This record gives sequence, structure tokens and C-alpha cells, in this order.
Amino acid sequence: MMKFLFQKNRFLIVVCFGLVLLSCESSKVSADSIVFNATIWTGNDKTPYAEAFAISGDKILEIGAKEEVMKWQGDSTKLIDADEKFITPGFIDSHVHLISGGRSLLSVDLRDAETPEEFTRRISEYAERKKSGTWILEGNWDHTLWGGELPQKEWIDEHTSENPVAVFRLDGHMALANSKALEIAGINKNTPDIEGGEIVRNNSGIPTGILKDNAMNLLFDQMPVMTSSEKEYAFKAAMNYFLSNGVTSVHDVDGLSDGLGSYHTAENLMESGELSIRIYAAKPLSQWKELANAKRTNNEWLKTGGLKGFVDGSLGSHTAAFNEGYSDKVDDKGFFINSENDLYQSISGADSANLQIMVHAIGDRAIHSLLNIYERIIEENGKKDRRLRIEHAQHIAPEDIKRFAELGVIASMQPYHAIDDGRWAENLIGPERIKTTYAFKSLLDSQTAIAFGSDWAVAPATPLEGIYAAVTRRTLDGKNPNGWVPEEKISVEQALKAYTTNGAFASFNENIKGSLEKGKLADFVVVDKDITKIEPVEIREARIIQTYVGGEKVFDIDEK
Repeated sequence: MMKFLFQKNRFLIVVCFGLVLLSCESSKVSADSIVFNATIWTGNDKTPYAEAFAISGDKILEIGAKEEVMKWQGDSTKLIDADEKFITPGFIDSHVHLISGGRSLLSVDLRDAETPEEFTRRISEYAERKKSGTWILEGNWDHTLWGGELPQKEWIDEHTSENPVAVFRLDGHMALANSKALEIAGINKNTPDIEGGEIVRNNSGIPTGILKDNAMNLLFDQMPVMTSSEKEYAFKAAMNYFLSNGVTSVHDVDGLSDGLGSYHTAENLMESGELSIRIYAAKPLSQWKELANAKRTNNEWLKTGGLKGFVDGSLGSHTAAFNEGYSDKVDDKGFFINSENDLYQSISGADSANLQIMVHAIGDRAIHSLLNIYERIIEENGKKDRRLRIEHAQHIAPEDIKRFAELGVIASMQPYHAIDDGRWAENLIGPERIKTTYAFKSLLDSQTAIAFGSDWAVAPATPLEGIYAAVTRRTLDGKNPNGWVPEEKISVEQALKAYTTNGAFASFNENIKGSLEKGKLADFVVVDKDITKIEPVEIREARIIQTYVGGEKVFDIDEK
């Protein structure tokens, strides 16, 4: 009898266990979609390539061999055949000016104007379509294309008598204002010089219309504030532009600025379900106390906690600060936009409040000074995970290269600038200083983390062109087929990491994005060519086929 009961109970146990297994099997999560038939570069050093990945919700459920991934297929799983294309994590642009960039898409385009006549004609034709009194802004001109002569207000005054004009050099550190704009801003022969800026004047002391760095604030103070609808229009134009280029996250260095901030527009679009790009929004460094006292945002779409400051200006505007004079103007060493003491006070306070600091420094003197300040606050405030950043870090003194890694400073750089500036930079700083200009390889060799971006709208937000620039260093004028300062070329994989995993690291987001790994956000890009296999010079011709954010397709080249 006891034996019968034991066998009966064992039978019931086996039956119950089987029912539990069936229940578990039936409740197993199946993938919403599975991506396969692609060369997948994951960005994960341990498993750099995969055959397929499964997506559930907005995250990666599984990634690896196709056979393993397909086990997550269910009745409603969507299969995405990538047609043997190349897939990377979504690109992260670590330095953009989102709203002004979006506005530039909607304004006069002067970037490729190659003569003063073309410059003037484009402004004239654009002014004819604008209402009287409306400001004409952006432009992004490049005077090096016509030999280096700076434009003057007389070029455009007769064509823009009804419209104030403030069109910027592509680096954003110099603007041309017409007479109407100068009048509105109260800028004339008697206007005193501006510290950390310059009002360029003719031999009679009369302003030519060119304003540099802090002098541009006289104009900014008079420009009308963008309305919420204007910002939304510019934001959507920028968002579509980014997505078409495979950019799924941006660090907007103007994100929380008073005039051109994108954060609140992004917040509204997130609430309405229209936001398709992830934003890390920075606030001006001088306003660190406001950010320290504000509630910070940190979700998968929006993040705050960063501060953007300035040491100097730009090379092309002769406002980058150097230890020695410019080669074409030896008594000119550029200047600091903010004093070292003011920078130290703000950086020290912000660091004590556990805010992330990212400061623009281009010339060797500016970079050296900023590294000194960073070193000082580390000593004074103690060691912690700061992820201090130097934005641009273009012209580094050789002895300062190793200090980036020693201090844990991230070099936030824009490789497209190298093939653009390389056309004329040697004329400004000579053959010796360019040896450590855009020193990608030297920084990587010293174990520095490099995060790539565009500085859009200063340069195009096209990561494939950025990778091409970092790998080939072939200048835009075609005069350096073997690369400008070729010793600083890096590999495609290194450039990819700078646009993905390192971009996530640079915003404290490496746990949720930057690589294609189980549990991370399903942000990825489909490219028509395997850029790790083709000749480097062909990378620039590769095309973004599709862009996905959180597993949702947000761009398709065939649906434009």
C-alpha cells in the first residue's frame, strides 16, 4: 500500500512539474522584432560582431549567433532582413548647437559661397523673400574660400536696408552685421572695445560690421527671442536632419541656454510622442548655481547635468589663444573669452555640486590653462568620477597630450574640422604647431577617451564623413591625398567607438546606449557598405539606409 502511494505521488509530482514547464514556456517573452542577415558591429569589445539581435520594447533582448537569437521568435515577431548591410549602434554626436543648427537649415546658406559676389547675391536674394524688419541670421560663411578677406557691411547694405543682418562665420566666433543691425545694437565709432571680443574697425575707427566673440553679445541682446513655435519648427528640422545621418543621440551644448535652448521643446515633443532623438542638454557654465539648485532630468530621452563654458575663440577668427603669435600676424596671440580666475571659480563650484563640466578650448595656451584648472580642482575637491571634458582640443602643446589621460579628461573632438581647417591652418600657426593639431592617434595612444561630434552647424552632422576624416585626413581641397598630418590617422573601429561607445561614456550613459548589447536601447543604423572592409577613401560615399531609435524605424532612405 505504501509503495503504491509513493508511486502515485511521484506520478503527480512529475505531472505537476511538466505543467509548470509548459506554463513557463507559454509565458516566455517573445521578441517584437528580430534583425538578421547583416554584418553587425556591436561596439562591445568582448563580442565585436554579431549575426542577429532580438528586440523587445525599446531594448535589445538578445544578440549573437542567429541560431540563438531566432529562439526568441514568436507568432507576432517581425523579422527584419537587413539585406547583408552593415549595422552599427546609433551614432552619438557629442557636440551640437541644435536650435541654431535647425534655424540655419531654414535660413540663407553661405557655407559654400566661393566669392564675395556670391556671398552678396545669396543674401540679397534671401532678403527679397523676407518681411521688412525681419532679422536675417545664421549663414555660416567661410571667408577662406575667397582668399581670406573678411566681408564688410558695405557688401550687403544696399540689399538689406529693410532687414537687420547678423550672419555668422561657420565657426560661430565671428559675425557680419549690416548697418541696420549695428544701429539697432548701438555699435558705432564711439563704442568702447569689448573684453574677450573685438569690434573690427577700419583705418578711421568705423566698425566694418565684423564682430568677434564677446562683441557679438551686443547684437545678441537686441535680437528677438525665438517663439515656441519657431523653436519647434527649427527643432523638428534639426531632428530629421540628424536621423537621416544616423545620429540617434546628441549632446546639445546650448540645450539649457536662455535663447537657443532645446530642452523645453524636446520635453514638449516627448510628452506628445513626437521626440525621436535623445538629448543631453547643457547649461552655460556661468549659470552653474541655477543648475545645481534645479531638479535634474535623467531618463532615456532627456538628460541634464552638464555645463558648457569657453576659454578662447577659434582659429579661423584669430581668437584661439596661443602661446606664440599667429604666423600671419605675429603680434596676435588670440585671447581668452573668460578670465582664468572666473573659469576656476565656476568650474570649482560646479564640480563641488557634482555637475559635469565641458569647456571649449582650442589654442595651446587655452588648453594648457584649462588642464591646469582641472588639475587644481581634482587636488582640492578630491578624486571622483568627473568625466571632465575639453571641447574641440584642437591645437595641443606636445607636453600636454599625456595630461588628458593622467587627469581623466575626455577629448570631445570634431574630425570634420581637421579636413576643413587643414586647407589653411598651417598659414596661421606654421608647420611645427600643426604636428599636434587634431591629435587623434596621439591622444588614443596615451589612453585618452575621445568622443566625436560635429559642432553642427559649424560642420555637417554626418558621422560617416567624420569617420572618413579621422581615418584619411584628406583635406576638402584635395591637396593632401595621403592625409594632412597623416601620423594622426586612426582606424575605422577607433572612429566608430568615438561616435558610439565613447559618446555614451562622455555623458555617463554607457549603461544604456552606445553599443548593441543585451538590455541596452535598440538604437542602431543600417549602412549600405561595411565601412570596416572598404577602402577608407570610399567611406565618404557610404549611405545611411535606415535609422532606428528604441527599435522603431525613424528614417528610411526609400521613404524620404
